[in-house]
Amino acid sequence: MKVTDHIKNAKGKTLFSFELIPPVKGRSIQELYNNIDPLMEFNPPFIDVTTSREEYVYIDRDGLLDKKLTRMRPGTVGICASIKHKYQVDTVPHVLCGGFTKEETEYVLVDCHYLGIQNVMALRGDARQEQKYFEPTKGGHPYAVNLVKQIKDLNHGKYLHEVIETNDCADFCIGVAGYPEKHLEAPSLQSDLKRLKQKVEAGADYVVTQMFFDNKKFFEFVEAAREIGINVPIIPGIKPVAVKRHLQLLPQVFRIDLPQDLIDAVDDCKDNKAVRQVGVEWAIQQSKELKAGGVPVLHYYSMGKSDNIHAIAKGVL
Repeated sequence: MKVTDHIKNAKGKTLFSFELIPPVKGRSIQELYNNIDPLMEFNPPFIDVTTSREEYVYIDRDGLLDKKLTRMRPGTVGICASIKHKYQVDTVPHVLCGGFTKEETEYVLVDCHYLGIQNVMALRGDARQEQKYFEPTKGGHPYAVNLVKQIKDLNHGKYLHEVIETNDCADFCIGVAGYPEKHLEAPSLQSDLKRLKQKVEAGADYVVTQMFFDNKKFFEFVEAAREIGINVPIIPGIKPVAVKRHLQLLPQVFRIDLPQDLIDAVDDCKDNKAVRQVGVEWAIQQSKELKAGGVPVLHYYSMGKSDNIHAIAKGVL
């Protein structure tokens, strides 16, 4: 079922969804299942699985370092199919511009269609670690709006090199990212909202936001989006603070602000166990306020261990 259909069928009830990161090469999918199992108590209608772009590794060959491109977390589509089969829940694989050609993207989408996966999250992706700024992959898309257009074309039987007449076209529900505090590369929030509107006009069906810690910024973002004609569901993305280092890391990487009350509470913690509890309590209050505000879904970035996400969801019910 499509994400938008789940939202319609909920009839105003706020749903819970979760986002997971695939295990690295050499690790078992069981560790992913171990994180999902406790979260199934909250009946998530869909689960997102992230995709990692390629990265360089250096291999020692008799004293000489050989630079090779690799993917440390492959298999997103297969993992989505496994989760869908095991838990009977819809999955949302993330599809990236960065690291993929248009042809590779088409192969991924065709695989999703074959496997009955109806939802995809279309993202530009980040720059590689050694790049200062994002650089489009040769033969790939420069922006998420171009990726949305390719997915929408596929829904109409328009493949890259041919049009296929079929009664079994893909019908992907397309999610895109939104940024309550603007994308780190955007010159202003207003220009970033215009970019988001372009993605919706190209065919995006819903928006999931980057993490934020001040609900006022989310509600203002939604209001501004509605004012310029963005009328698709907007889902808040929530990530709890878990370690003291997040005070520096999250603003540096994601260009977001942390409320002073949260900063003070984390600073007062003696260890990361206490920080994790502060993060849980903050996210519970944040979630309750968002739920009262009528958000369609509370989307949690669980990523690794899910014990804190379980505690948050339990506290919201």
